[in-house]
Amino acid sequence: MPCFTRLFRASLLLALASVSALSLTAQTIDTIDPALKTKIDRIAAGVMEQRGVPSASIAVIQHGKLVFTHAYGLAHINPDKPATPEMRYSIGSISKQFTAAAILLLQEQGKLTLDDPVGKYIPDLTRGNEITIRQVLSHTSGYQDYWPEDYLMTPMMKPTTGQYILDTWAKKPLDFEPGTQWQYSNTNFVIAGLIVEKVSGQKLMEFLGEHIFHPLGMKSVYDTDQDKLTSTDATAYIRAALGPLRPAPKEGRNWMFAAGELAMTPHDLALWNESLIAQSILKPESYKEMFTSIKLKGGPKDGQDTHYGLGIFVRKYDNHLLLEHSGEVTGFVAESMILPDDGASVIVLTNHMASGASQIATMTADAILGSKSSAPLQQALEIYHGLQQGKIDRSLLAPNLSDYFDAQTLADFKTSLGPLGELLSFIPTGESLRGGMTERSYRIVYPSRRLSVSTYTYPDGKLEQYLVSPAD
Repeated sequence: MPCFTRLFRASLLLALASVSALSLTAQTIDTIDPALKTKIDRIAAGVMEQRGVPSASIAVIQHGKLVFTHAYGLAHINPDKPATPEMRYSIGSISKQFTAAAILLLQEQGKLTLDDPVGKYIPDLTRGNEITIRQVLSHTSGYQDYWPEDYLMTPMMKPTTGQYILDTWAKKPLDFEPGTQWQYSNTNFVIAGLIVEKVSGQKLMEFLGEHIFHPLGMKSVYDTDQDKLTSTDATAYIRAALGPLRPAPKEGRNWMFAAGELAMTPHDLALWNESLIAQSILKPESYKEMFTSIKLKGGPKDGQDTHYGLGIFVRKYDNHLLLEHSGEVTGFVAESMILPDDGASVIVLTNHMASGASQIATMTADAILGSKSSAPLQQALEIYHGLQQGKIDRSLLAPNLSDYFDAQTLADFKTSLGPLGELLSFIPTGESLRGGMTERSYRIVYPSRRLSVSTYTYPDGKLEQYLVSPAD
């Protein structure tokens, strides 16, 4: 990419620091299937009521494209102010994948490598000549986390510097031998952010703006490490035990640098997720590095999968590849789920600590995946609906299962499942062979609970088992 002029860089930084109302237009997208939209509405309403969440702002990607943005609830209370898709929320540690991407871009430019020791760029760190940039980005370095707490401590309300964080936490003895364990540590990403600045000669936000935010059209991005969100954005709230919502305190400057500094709209975070699905910003080999789960080396856990790549979790979700990260800073909780092979993503941003953002995102992902129906799934769903009414088609059942569903059992199914009403999704979660039969499992999602279904099917299609139980 051509270098920007100093004037353009300055204007870009100004745009990132204070985004005009004009640049926040076109944030509302609604091309989603109406039935799926209705399910998402019910999911959001159910979880928000259950958890006491003031607001949730959501974005959904299908087939690689953003199809839905919507905000629910109140962005501010007393006085009440409805949330809108144009409002920004802090995304917390989801910011880490942007820092990792910056390092990968510098590697593409030939300015560093992932296997360089961090001591090459940041002097005097504990064993800095042994610990690599890759280990820092994958949380396998051994550097201790400076903020493991889920609340804001008094010292963190005052400004600090990245160097102070490193002097205090990255110069003490390691928590473990490098590469032998996985332990989440915000300190790692302060190191990574400072490396980006030293190698590029730019501030981290300037580098990200030039190489990621501007090319993707992410116009709402805001650096909350330097300034509090504005009155036109969502307000952060906390709650003590079961007490009332109260405005959250703000971290002092530089405490979130490179580890959790970003805020934006769900729309703009979705633009980033679209780029991860399309692999449009980095080179293919860089995405491979980012999305490859690191395995431990040496020690008692040698060879164990960490389920973490570079700045992002790499997992399986119902046998689908899942790239995921949550984010939490004082008063905000965020969740980003990407199913790259399905071209799908769900983003949920909320303005309350421990708010259920992950619950909303997971249920929405279930609803998206549930649109992929098969004959066994359709049969299992139809049987479930029948059992909600105390009915069963005995022509589908082998003798043992037909005996199981006696009058009392059918009555128990009806009285316990019938009142639950319409489900949100019915998802296949596994299939294997057992006892000469096909064993299948499913997950049922309601706004406030989940159930699991276990079935066994003979080769002739008759069912030997159909059991329903709580999933949580």
